[in-house]
Amino acid sequence: MTFTIAIDPHSADAPYEQVRAQISEQARSGELPVGYRLPTVRALAGELGLAANTVAKAYRALEGDGVVETRGRHGTVVAAAGDAAARQAASAAAEFATRAHRLGLTREQAGAAAAEALRTVYEGDGAAG
Repeated sequence: MTFTIAIDPHSADAPYEQVRAQISEQARSGELPVGYRLPTVRALAGELGLAANTVAKAYRALEGDGVVETRGRHGTVVAAAGDAAARQAASAAAEFATRAHRLGLTREQAGAAAAEALRTVYEGDGAAG
């Protein structure tokens, strides 16, 4: 298995977001198995020609998403991301449903709002990846 990240300097996405997205995708696809130890922040930053803070920001975002776990001196490893991502998505959906209900929206109105948000994100009007 080869750990590979490529930074596109012409991308509209910030370098930390490119690192985050590539590691997340590799973990989700199984290319990086659960427990795989990622390079240190300094090592990956040096390899990619980025500032250490840029890679650290990506690692923090990945940890917040449940994709990786930081184990102190034992480094940063790929977590069981699928379960964590599903739990976080279910929690966000529940919060949305509760808020929509409090706002007095019908199921249909709430569903339409959610569908539009998903369309915007997944079909890309430039708002998100």
